[in-house]
Amino acid sequence: MMKTLFLHPPSFDGFDGGAGSRYQARREIKSFWFPTWLAQPAALVPGSKLIDAPPARISLETVVAQAKDFELCVMHTSTPSFASDVKVAEALKAANPSLKIGFVGAKVAVQPEESLTQGAVIDFVARNEFDFTIKEIAEGRDWAQVDGISYRASAGVIIHNKDRATLEDMDSLPFVTDVYKRDLRIEDYFIGYLLHPYISLYTGRGCKSHCTFCLWPQTVGGHRYRVRSPEHVAAEIRHAKAMFPQVKEFFFDDDTFTDNLPRAEAIARELGKMGVTWSCNAKANVPRETLKVLKDNGLRLLLVGYESGNQQILHNIKKGMRIEVARQFTSDCHELGIKIHGTFILGLPGETRETIEETIRFATDINPHTIQVSLAAPYPGTFLYKQAVENGWLDAEHAELVDDSGVQIAPLHYPHLSHTEIFDNVETFYKRFYFRAPKIAAIVNEMVRSPQMMKRRLREGVEFFQFLKERHKAA
Repeated sequence: MMKTLFLHPPSFDGFDGGAGSRYQARREIKSFWFPTWLAQPAALVPGSKLIDAPPARISLETVVAQAKDFELCVMHTSTPSFASDVKVAEALKAANPSLKIGFVGAKVAVQPEESLTQGAVIDFVARNEFDFTIKEIAEGRDWAQVDGISYRASAGVIIHNKDRATLEDMDSLPFVTDVYKRDLRIEDYFIGYLLHPYISLYTGRGCKSHCTFCLWPQTVGGHRYRVRSPEHVAAEIRHAKAMFPQVKEFFFDDDTFTDNLPRAEAIARELGKMGVTWSCNAKANVPRETLKVLKDNGLRLLLVGYESGNQQILHNIKKGMRIEVARQFTSDCHELGIKIHGTFILGLPGETRETIEETIRFATDINPHTIQVSLAAPYPGTFLYKQAVENGWLDAEHAELVDDSGVQIAPLHYPHLSHTEIFDNVETFYKRFYFRAPKIAAIVNEMVRSPQMMKRRLREGVEFFQFLKERHKAA
């Protein structure tokens, strides 16, 4: 077994590029998801090490020094950070010329040829799901016999092996929480709407929805929801609870945990027996009876992608959501005491000044506990990217998704709506949602009741205004 380093490399300061990120950028408040997609193959490779540099604030110099002891380095990359990640790989190879370097992630999964061409230092890329692909590489197998990789052979010729079969037996994957315990400090991971410290992991992969903008199902996970058994999930939570008694919340990062309602209820009942607090992603269509089962068994919060308050835009992006259903779902959550972190996107196909206003009014009307407003990000490999290039909404030669400091920019534009208007309305959205008397009163009340929450909200407030300052520079 090759001595293997799994690396989420340093890039922009505060850059949340870990594999759990739905989009990679510096966030409005400090946010770091767990590098679950790297931790999973790390759990399959004995003697490996995982370094997640950004949240641990590990410098390039420190990473380079540690990499001298390894034979294989597997780096997670993303479209916004790829150029920076190649520079890290060059530094690693300069310090350790015999080091084999492989890249994983959505960027290289859909652009293997381009990635190897642009990054001459990269020895191979692993496409699609790469858990057992990396295990076989680490075992020292002949690369010609490893499914799912593209690699640089003799004389620089790029070879594309056949695709790896989709993983069906999700229970065959070892627990990622053992790697978290071995290599990470869980207190380094913050998400504004989750209790701290938290732990996130997957109970399944893939999403049957076909949202045109969504990164993972279209590049790595696929559109079939393949799941771990409720017993397997419960066993890992029980194990993690014993290893991390300080954890206040577990988050299930499946694209949509609620796609399989009977299974979601079965997992909830197992969690209820343990008395844990948990949260998950959800569509805005979960029936009230299921919501009650989840709430009665420890559910605290749902992360819900509303995206837009305009029905036509939801049709345009194949969201499969009705506004009236989302309203009823949200009302049910409020009545049952389930908090919602609602996510919205500005700049999707069909966006106008009027639809932006409609979405802001919708958000303030349904009033989730907290919100996230992001900019439509056309990642290569998504339908949105193809659509944007074909319609002239995106210049493929200048399709940057973040600025020089890692802050998200607005790459899409329309004849009737400019980059600048879309970008500026993110700040407008946040201010109109949070700077309302009822919302301010709710936040103050939350802070008064909890000294810990007061400290946290004050810190987040400082970070938020710093974020707005950075956005003004980007503009």
